[in-house]
Amino acid sequence: MAKRAPGVRLMRTLARAATTQQAALVKMLGSHATPPKQRKRKAAPRPPPVVAPTASGQRAGPPAQGQWLAGRYPLPSRPGQAVVQHMSYWLYLPTPRADSAARDGWPLVVMLHGCQQSATQFAEGTRMNRLAEDKGYAVLYPQQPMRVQAQRCWRWYERSIQQGGGETSALAGLIERVCEQHRVDRRRVYACGLSAGAGMAAVLAVNRPDLIAAVGMHSGPVFGAGHTPMGALQVMRHGAAVQSEAAILAVLARGAMPSMPALLIQGDDDRVVHPINQHQLARQWLQLNGLPHGPATRVAIKPAGRGGSRNAHEIHDYLKGRKVVLRVVRIAGLGHAWSGGDPALRFNAEAGPDASRMLLDFLGKHRRPAR
Repeated sequence: MAKRAPGVRLMRTLARAATTQQAALVKMLGSHATPPKQRKRKAAPRPPPVVAPTASGQRAGPPAQGQWLAGRYPLPSRPGQAVVQHMSYWLYLPTPRADSAARDGWPLVVMLHGCQQSATQFAEGTRMNRLAEDKGYAVLYPQQPMRVQAQRCWRWYERSIQQGGGETSALAGLIERVCEQHRVDRRRVYACGLSAGAGMAAVLAVNRPDLIAAVGMHSGPVFGAGHTPMGALQVMRHGAAVQSEAAILAVLARGAMPSMPALLIQGDDDRVVHPINQHQLARQWLQLNGLPHGPATRVAIKPAGRGGSRNAHEIHDYLKGRKVVLRVVRIAGLGHAWSGGDPALRFNAEAGPDASRMLLDFLGKHRRPAR
């Protein structure tokens, strides 16, 4: 039998590699194929939020003493679209209390789930509602419709969305509605997320600094890069140093950008979003806040807890005056999962530190100046 030429073997190897990469892309970012046509129906009027929602196949949010509400927000129609599409959302309102929240309204944390998660799974996995009840925070959980993205990934990588259109505009509109319908302190609205949700939180914060007071990103990709599903996968795996620098310069070129405090949390063992993304995000947010690149103002090194209850981690704080405007947390032994979450649900790691607690502790120190 004649031997195959080296060139033939090389071409077949490359073909297999391309197939493997495409399969990984589909798994992470989902299919962008056009969904099957559905029977036309009249658009329903905007429903008010209702108490104690459940969705088929999903568990309800974690038990807490406050209200657990649900609603739907209409998405902008596209040319030729016959049926109005909606973004589902869940909202936790803490028990009323006689403190500043009663006078000024609740602080609001917007929690954006990752790929292959629902809003209610994210609420339960992070246990955020329980902490929000203790601290007097409202929490909003928007959910990416599967009709928009098959794996429920927020499309943080699309250029138009990075520039304020599409999902960025829809999320901002939803936040405005919640602020109008409930007693929310508009100076204390925060955007947070995991993975693709973290990428979307960054996009929202950069485009709407008039709305967002600070941002929290757990295992998030660098801002302003990607632009296509394949490009997004490359960013997640390798970062994007050149694009990330240009993206922040473009933001600053728009005009005066107020301070945008940020908390960045990343696992050292993350195989989905490489830790290089956190390093590049830190450089972006230093530049965004007018701080020089360089070592942190202070560093705290935390050892692992007994019996694996807590992973060792480092906290790097960058101060502007006396205020921490950037906190970078690197966690040893953590993969692509919410630190200190409910391990019964995907993308949650039981061992601490508790990311939800770290977020509320950090965000609580920041608010937008009164107009």
